[in-house]
Amino acid sequence: MAVNHREQIITLWMVFLLGTLFHTHLGLIPLFHNQSIAVPDAHGTENIAWILWLMLGFFVVPMLAIVITLFNDSRRYRKLHFGITAFYSVMNLLHIIADLWVKPIAWYQITLMFILFVLGLLLNIVSWQWMQERTYSKSFENIR
Repeated sequence: MAVNHREQIITLWMVFLLGTLFHTHLGLIPLFHNQSIAVPDAHGTENIAWILWLMLGFFVVPMLAIVITLFNDSRRYRKLHFGITAFYSVMNLLHIIADLWVKPIAWYQITLMFILFVLGLLLNIVSWQWMQERTYSKSFENIR
């Protein structure tokens, strides 16, 4: 049975998005128990708008990657896609490191981020394999 890298990539991106949504949701759960989620020593809310735009981008890029991967099999896109997965892995590692500096450390969040990091590495591997996979034009498929 042939490996379908595109299906694997789409599935991994969807699991990654679900994990990222859960990570965000975990940070908000204290609100439902009348607890503050404010970060100690945080400055005012003047910077919140750009943070929300960055978070939106962090969610939208995988959504676009899912749709484009479904319809685009070009060599150029495969290279771009691998670069995106590598970027996300670096960002996840930096996020884990940053979360380790927040006191008190929320180990459940660190655990989830570690799982997302490992999932991202798996996405890197499958994306690399997809990028290395040969593409044949339709005219060569009938020659055997």
